[in-house]
Amino acid sequence: MNQDMWITIAVLLLALYVLVRELAPPDVVFLGSVVVLALTKVITPGDAFAGFANTSVMLVAALLVVAAALRETGVMDFLSQKFLRHISTETGALLTLAAVAVTTSAFLNNTTVVAMLLPVVLAWCRSRQVSPSRLLIPLSFLTILGGTCTLIGTSTNLVVQSLLTKKGLPPLGFFELGMVGVPCAVLGTLFMVTVGRWLLPSRKELLEQLGESRREYLVEMLVQPECRLIGQTVEEAGLRQLPGLFLIEIDRDGELIGPVGPRERLMAGDRLVFTGVVSTIVDLKKIPGLVPAADEAYEVSTRKQRGRVLCEAVISPTSPLIGKTIRSADFRAHYNAAVVAVHRNGARVTNKIGDIVLHPGDTLLLQTGQHFLRAHRNNPDFYLVSDVEDSRPLRHDRASYALVLFVAIIALMATGGLTGIDPTIIAFLGAGLMVVLRCISASDARQAVDWPMLVSIAASIGLGTALEKSGTAAFLTKILVDATQSLGPTYGPIATLAAIYCATMLLNELITNNGAAALAFPFCLQAAALWQVDARPFIIAVTLAASYAFASPIGYQTHMMVYGPGGYRFMDFVKVGVPLNVLMWIVAVIAIPLIWPF
Repeated sequence: MNQDMWITIAVLLLALYVLVRELAPPDVVFLGSVVVLALTKVITPGDAFAGFANTSVMLVAALLVVAAALRETGVMDFLSQKFLRHISTETGALLTLAAVAVTTSAFLNNTTVVAMLLPVVLAWCRSRQVSPSRLLIPLSFLTILGGTCTLIGTSTNLVVQSLLTKKGLPPLGFFELGMVGVPCAVLGTLFMVTVGRWLLPSRKELLEQLGESRREYLVEMLVQPECRLIGQTVEEAGLRQLPGLFLIEIDRDGELIGPVGPRERLMAGDRLVFTGVVSTIVDLKKIPGLVPAADEAYEVSTRKQRGRVLCEAVISPTSPLIGKTIRSADFRAHYNAAVVAVHRNGARVTNKIGDIVLHPGDTLLLQTGQHFLRAHRNNPDFYLVSDVEDSRPLRHDRASYALVLFVAIIALMATGGLTGIDPTIIAFLGAGLMVVLRCISASDARQAVDWPMLVSIAASIGLGTALEKSGTAAFLTKILVDATQSLGPTYGPIATLAAIYCATMLLNELITNNGAAALAFPFCLQAAALWQVDARPFIIAVTLAASYAFASPIGYQTHMMVYGPGGYRFMDFVKVGVPLNVLMWIVAVIAIPLIWPF
C-alpha cells in the first residue's frame, strides 16, 4: 500500500465515523473529505469538484423544482386525497398505498412523495382509528421500491448515471433498471402486505404519546359558486371524515341547519360552521372554492392569497382588542390581517365568529401578510405570534398546466433515445416553463432545490474518484476477488457481485444512499477488470443496493420523516427491514446475472 492509499482510507474511515455518529451534516463531511484529499494531492482540485459540473446533479435540481410545482398547484394533494377516501380497512389502505406510492415514486423524488402522502395517511388513520405505525413504515419502504423502477425515480440512479457517463460507459436507459426494479418492487410489496404486516408495531403517534391537548378553533367556511363540493352530500364531500373536525351547523340564507346529517347537500353560498384543529383548517382552506368567511377583509382571490399566510396570535391582557367583537375590531386597518378562526382555552365558542367578544388569552387564527410575524412578534397587543406550517394557498388555477408539463417531461425523457435531447435539458426546460406559467414562483423554485443534498452528491463523486485514483478500490477489490477465486469463472463473479451488493447495502445503512453509490462504484469497475467480465451487472447491483436501505431509520431520509409521526423505535425498522433487505439481496443476485450476463 502506498501513501495515497493510506490517506484515502484514513479520510474515508473518519468520514464514516462522523456520519454514523451524526457529528456533522453529510454535505459538510463529504465536502471536507474531498478538500483534505485535494490538499494532500491524492486528487487534483478538478477531480475534487468535478461533481459540481455534473449534468446528473443538475438534473436532480431541476426535477426538485418540477416536483415542487406539482405540490404548489395542488396536483399531488388532489390525487392523494382521492385515493384513500373510500377505503375502510387497513388491508385495503395498504394495497392502495402500494399502488400509489410505488407508481408515483418511480417518476418523482421519494422524499416529495412521502411528504405528500404522509398527512393523508395520518388523516385516514385518525378517522378510522388505525394506528399510523401500521402504514407509515410501508409508505417509506414502498416509495424506495418504486424509486428503482425508472432512471429518475431516485437521485441515486442519477448519481450512478453520471459516473457511467464520466467513464465513457453506456448510460442507463430510462426503464433499464426497471427490468429488475419492478420484480423487486412487486416482491417487496407482497412482503409488506403479508409477512411485513405482521412484524409492524401498533403504536400511538408522537402527539398522542406526549398527551398533547389539541387546540380547537371555531371557523366558518363559505361555499363559493365555483366550489366543486356544490351538489354533493356532506358525506360525499368528505367533510365527515376529516380528523379533529366537527361540522356544527350550516347557515343557509339565515336559516340554521343543525345538527347536520351526512345526506345534507351543499349549496352555493352556504356558510359551514366547524370546530376543529388548525391542521385540518389548513386542509379545508386548500379545497378550491371553500374560503373562510369570518372576516369580510379575507382575500378570496387565489392570486391575491399567494402573498399571504396563516399565523396564530394570543391576545394579551393589555390588548385594545379586549371587549370588542371581531366584526368591530377592524383588523385590516390595524394589523393588515383577517380573522379566520377563534380558540378560547377551556371553552367551546359557539357564537357566530363575527359576533364573538374577545377575551384575554383568546387565540386567533389570522390570514396575514408575509411580514406579520416579524412586525408583531414584540407587539404588546399579543402574548405570542407564530406562523402555521404549510398554510400557504395552493395555485389551483395552474394545476392543469403543471400536470400537462409533468406528463410531457416524463414522455420526453422516456423517449430520449429517439428525440436525441439530453434529459437534463428536458428537465430544465420543464422547470423553466413551470416558472413561466406561474405554477411556481421563481423564489419558491430556488427554495425547492435541496442544496445540501446536491453538495453531498457532488462531493461524494470526488471521494469515489479518490478511491479509484489512489488504487484503494483496486486493492480492496482484489482481496474480495481472491476470496471468491476458488468458485471459478462461472460462479466466482456472482459471488463477488453478492459480496459487493451486501457491502453497499451495509454502507447505505450507515451513510447516505448517494454516498454509498459513489463509494462503491469504483469497486464495480475493478471487480469486472479482475474477472475480465462486463461491469454492467456489478453496477446494477450497486445501484439497487444503494437504494434498498430498510433496516435502519438513518439509512434513508424518508425513514426519518415517518419515524416521529408513527411513534416508532429503532428496532421497529430492524424487525421489518432486515428480512426485506435479505429478500432484495437474494432477488437481485439471482435476477441480475440472468438479465445482464457476465
